[in-house]
Amino acid sequence: MKLSDFDFDLPERLIATRPARPRSSARLLVADGDAITDAKVADLGRWLRPGDRLVLNDTKVIPARLTGTRRREGATGETEARIEVTLLDPAPDGGWRAMVKPLKKLHEGEVVRFGAGLEATCRAKEDGQAVLAFNLEGDEFDAALNKAGAMPLPPYIAARRAADEQDREDYQTVWARNTGAVAAPTASLHFDEALLTALADMGVTFTHVTLHVGAGTFLPVKVEDVTTHKMHAEWGEVSEAAAAEIAETKAAGHRVIPVGTTALRLIESAAQGGQITPWRGETEIFIYPGFTFRVTDALMTNFHLPRSTLMMLVSALMGQGRIRDIYEHAVAEEYRFFSYGDASLLIPG
Repeated sequence: MKLSDFDFDLPERLIATRPARPRSSARLLVADGDAITDAKVADLGRWLRPGDRLVLNDTKVIPARLTGTRRREGATGETEARIEVTLLDPAPDGGWRAMVKPLKKLHEGEVVRFGAGLEATCRAKEDGQAVLAFNLEGDEFDAALNKAGAMPLPPYIAARRAADEQDREDYQTVWARNTGAVAAPTASLHFDEALLTALADMGVTFTHVTLHVGAGTFLPVKVEDVTTHKMHAEWGEVSEAAAAEIAETKAAGHRVIPVGTTALRLIESAAQGGQITPWRGETEIFIYPGFTFRVTDALMTNFHLPRSTLMMLVSALMGQGRIRDIYEHAVAEEYRFFSYGDASLLIPG
């Protein structure tokens, strides 16, 4: 299975830099068996049934992108360097692992000041990352980070424009509640309260799970034999109540439909024993063609990067030939791609 099997040509003009407004006005490509239908996210209920359960990732994105300065006394006097930091995940010792640019200009033991009373000491440098120890904790840390930080837009958006105040709303789901992600579960960005109410009124049910999406979701696959790729780890939890709700839905013959690849990866991690069970920890699950889905009956997801692990995931669900057809249609019909782009509902035949 080669990396090139998951490649496709994507015109740059189709990469979205802002979301549709209102959220549910985004386009929705529905691939139901052999059929493809062009619709809107607001029409989602046309393809759902009473008793279907949508699984929603309730992680909350933190304003993880920081710009600060470090000062250093040298032979020629004090020098100052601009340091850009993207927080990745908490380290076991209470610090934060972070991407730092330029990493070579930051030495262990040096302090970076970010404003809003927030500063961090470089505790270590390892594997191309830094481990930072902040001067604040708990609510004080959250408040200062909220003032000093910016939303960590994906690289393909950040390369085109800087994050702004609007992104604090746009790059967060309406049900976000468990802080810890540095990337949004983007299929969920299409839901607003009106759509949730309409689906609930028709008998669709909802279960919340938590997977803290990491920046590793944007890392490229660098091996030609995709089966040798090692996935990044992300922390998640399927509570006892969530596992019971999903199990009851399956037992009743109804469909379980994760909203987003993050929710799918989490519930499939929790079902590796054959059926869904409560689960908590880090998952490195890698889903590519040949994978046996134990819980997922369909998937709502955005359109993904060529040659990415997420292209491999949707190919595993729908089949590689079918996904090629779906993406050819999406490009031809000029759907908007990636995090702020349009959505698809993938229902295997």
